[in-house]
Amino acid sequence: MSGFEANPFADPVDINPFQDPSVTQLTQGNKEGIEDFNPFSENTRLTPTLGTTVPAAQKTPSQPAILQPTVEPSPQATASAAQLALLRQQEELEKKAAELDRKEQELNENYNPKRNNWPPFPAFCPIKPCFYQDFSGEIPAGLQTVVKMLYYLWMFHSFTLFLNLLACLAEFIVKPEYGVDFGLAILWFLLFTPCAFICWYRPIYKAFRSDSSFNFFFFFFVFFCQIILYIIQTVGIPKWGVSGWIAALSWISSNIAVAVIMMVVAAFFTLCSVLSLVLLQRVHSIFRRTGASFQRAQEEFSQDFFANRTVRNAATSAATAAAQNSFQGN
Repeated sequence: MSGFEANPFADPVDINPFQDPSVTQLTQGNKEGIEDFNPFSENTRLTPTLGTTVPAAQKTPSQPAILQPTVEPSPQATASAAQLALLRQQEELEKKAAELDRKEQELNENYNPKRNNWPPFPAFCPIKPCFYQDFSGEIPAGLQTVVKMLYYLWMFHSFTLFLNLLACLAEFIVKPEYGVDFGLAILWFLLFTPCAFICWYRPIYKAFRSDSSFNFFFFFFVFFCQIILYIIQTVGIPKWGVSGWIAALSWISSNIAVAVIMMVVAAFFTLCSVLSLVLLQRVHSIFRRTGASFQRAQEEFSQDFFANRTVRNAATSAATAAAQNSFQGN
């Protein structure tokens, strides 16, 4: 009811807007901030006070975007880039292969439990052994006898070739026109002695060592040719550089000493032929019991062929040359 008792015609009461509590509190707070402000303090110079505004950085006017036209590479450029990438990969692979070969060689030099021991050259000789041979360590017990007999056959063959050289030398001393026989005898001794060891003795040694079908077939082929050669040397065709029976009998009427020497050599060639036939039969009987086959020999040959480092290097060189030629042609 007091609201109705107020006089509407009375003078309005003077209202001071600064007497409002919110305004009074704000003005008092600013006053305290101004009183505490020290313009000579270090913090005041480094940091801005409240109420100050930092002008925003002026933005540089942006330039309009320019659309670059897209150019598609030609097929030749794409092919050239692909070939360059292949050549780089090939070079990297070759470097890695060379590094692996070097490390493998270092490891083999540092650790080689099976050092070559044949031929048994003395330590002061500059020529080092080329093969490793150990009958008791690498050949099974039941096959060592056959392998040793083949080894002794090779030694007997080499000794016979040396006697044949001496017999042809005796011919040449008695009759100088037989110098051709002496020259051929030297050639047969220097040629057949290492070739027989490498071409038929080492293959049969490796065949018995690792039961290799490929080495068995290789031995049979070369040893059969060797037997034919033994028979020709036993016959002794004149002017062929061999002291066989025909050549020895032809000297009976002219010089008995030369004839006797040549007959001894002819007997040695005959013994080589007989021993070769016997050992060939024994090796063939062992071969039939091993279960080897021609298909297995082909598989072993393909594996050894592609695993050979020389073959891999040759294939890599051929592929690199073909890629370079193709790159130059484009």
